Amino acid sequence: MKREDISNAVGNISTRHIQEAESYASQNIARKRFPAKKIVALVASLAVCFTLAVPAMAAADVQVAYEILYAVSPKIAQELKPVRMSCEDDGIKMEVISAYINGDKAEIYISMQDMTDDRIDETTDLFDSYSINRPFSSSGTCERIRYEEETNTATFLISITQWGQKEIGGDKITFTVDKFLSNKQEYHDKIPQIDLSTVNLSPQTQTDVDLRGWSFSGDISEEPEYTHYLTATSEGSFSSVNGVIVTGVGFIDGKLHIQAYYENIHETDNHGYFHLVNADGDEISSEASVSFWDSERSGSYEEYIFDVSPHEINDYTLYGDFYTCNSLTNGDWQVTFPLEYEEKNR
Repeated sequence: MKREDISNAVGNISTRHIQEAESYASQNIARKRFPAKKIVALVASLAVCFTLAVPAMAAADVQVAYEILYAVSPKIAQELKPVRMSCEDDGIKMEVISAYINGDKAEIYISMQDMTDDRIDETTDLFDSYSINRPFSSSGTCERIRYEEETNTATFLISITQWGQKEIGGDKITFTVDKFLSNKQEYHDKIPQIDLSTVNLSPQTQTDVDLRGWSFSGDISEEPEYTHYLTATSEGSFSSVNGVIVTGVGFIDGKLHIQAYYENIHETDNHGYFHLVNADGDEISSEASVSFWDSERSGSYEEYIFDVSPHEINDYTLYGDFYTCNSLTNGDWQVTFPLEYEEKNR
């Protein structure tokens, strides 16, 4: 049986068929009383089949089997994974350029080239969609380090550090990407639409929000508790940047709250920050930011909280830093390569 046949067979198993099989099995077990020894033998046989089949399919590069095996034993999964130094999907080629190892650290250079269009550019971002599968405990990061406009090629650096100061070498790494962003835009400037001297001292607030996350300044000794947030209203809302809408400004419990809405964050990674600057150039960042979902859980509200009182606010000007995108490319790119000692070459 070919690798494609195995993959198609696994992928085409209908959920309905699985449910029917479960129903049939439960009905027959209810009608027949199997001896305990037979049940144990049956379970053991199934376990053996699973144990033999999954590694075999993983070695045949069946993705589902590889993922199952990697979850159970990363080391075995990587040993069985076939080496593939390049791949192509939808006209975009991903390729391993080189790997450099020094003790417990490894640097791998990967290129992505658009061979048919202009979807790769100097802003290309893998959008946290990548995975670095390795057979040992370690930390790993990936960053874009170069873009060549003539060839529509972006180069990424994968950095891996093995824990315990153990030397790396002789193992295989699998790097996977399923989407990336490009044509990203940045905005860094004043927010002239907001006059801080007229900020509402009693804004409309809400307490029941679908919390998505939060972050706190390092200047805060203990985690603060916020219970009230601005209610987004169309009145007074505005957009300085496509994909970002300022939906509220006001004081709550003596602190300045500024709320922004970021559209469709799953496909854009739209995000940003606010900061205050006084006449002397001193800058104040928010002491905390709290994010919560919109009703569709596709866009996100972010509320920035500043430890500035109404009496101090006239001394400051509001600035914003926003990052937006309108181009998402989906695909299936995966390479597997051995970590071997090579001369460092960039």
